[in-house]
Amino acid sequence: MPFFRGGWVHNCLIVAPLSNGLVGADPPFFWTMARIGNLTGMVRIPSRFCLAFTLTAAAVFLSLAPTALAQSQPFGQWLDEVRREAVARGIRQATVDDALVGITPIPRVLELDRRQPEFTLTFQQYMDRVVPLSRIEQGRRKLAENQALLGEIGRKYGVQPRFLVAFWGIETDFGRITGGFQVVPALATLAYDGRRSSYFRDELFNALKIVDQGHVKSSEMMGSWAGAMGQCQFMPSSFMAYAVDENGDGRKDIWTTPADVFASAANYLARSGWKNDETWGRAVRLPPGFDVSLVNMKVRKPLDEWQKLGVRRADGHDLPKRDLMASLAFADKPGGPVFLVYGNFQAILKWNRSIYFAVAVGVLADGLQNG
Repeated sequence: MPFFRGGWVHNCLIVAPLSNGLVGADPPFFWTMARIGNLTGMVRIPSRFCLAFTLTAAAVFLSLAPTALAQSQPFGQWLDEVRREAVARGIRQATVDDALVGITPIPRVLELDRRQPEFTLTFQQYMDRVVPLSRIEQGRRKLAENQALLGEIGRKYGVQPRFLVAFWGIETDFGRITGGFQVVPALATLAYDGRRSSYFRDELFNALKIVDQGHVKSSEMMGSWAGAMGQCQFMPSSFMAYAVDENGDGRKDIWTTPADVFASAANYLARSGWKNDETWGRAVRLPPGFDVSLVNMKVRKPLDEWQKLGVRRADGHDLPKRDLMASLAFADKPGGPVFLVYGNFQAILKWNRSIYFAVAVGVLADGLQNG
């Protein structure tokens, strides 16, 4: 999820600051306050403060009341209010009744939401876990098995197939691990809990809209404990914004339909500024005495300028002779691995705001290309 446009935190390990991302999501976006190296767990929490200045102070207070009352108000009473608001938002009563019947707070969701990792991962440890040789080899097989479909979607949306498979592999191990929680009860639990109820309340209503539109049954809407769904781990808000019905069956199915999974991921990236004639970046080496203040994602220079400053590929060869803007980024800490990254790296960070995650996607994609 695609995390943080509504995204998620990487749900298989610990997440680096969802940078990006947290789609992502997320992950931190409000998933876990994990820390990797010098990165602090990130979260994909979109800003949703739309109160008009014309509201009176009393109205503002009332609009925030559900958050303040979440712990003192009985869950059943709170849920009745959610039902009424869902119908007022245009969701059919039958959908509301079916999706919310018999649900209760899930203790395991709250436990996971509050869990603070007691250890950190270095960049190399993260890469060893997330991009092992076995995943690269499996990714090559998946790329070959889905070559025709991925090629068609890649041409349509302008995203290279190897990157779609890389996202797929890192997010859910190629669709194998998509989360074991029913999304509606999980989101209801987090919305009722007082800490981030406004954010998760919105995601709950988005989830109900998805069910109401017929894309998936509420009982089959499975995802992470934080609500990231399907094989591309979209939060409901990301689903509403980017999910695609690629096979034309009237449903946007990111759970079981490969065409919809790949096209939805490609649509997210395309709308995040992806360019299919560029890669993500590369590992580089810096010359002795290099001004490390230039290692900053906000500092962008043409490749030939970086070349003049002494930056070289990791193997010592010259940088590519292309008219591209690029930035330097340390993966971990000054003196550690450093990467020269392009515009597509920025697009990956919109999916999940973590330098670790973004580099992992790029490295895995490169491994699929070089097989």
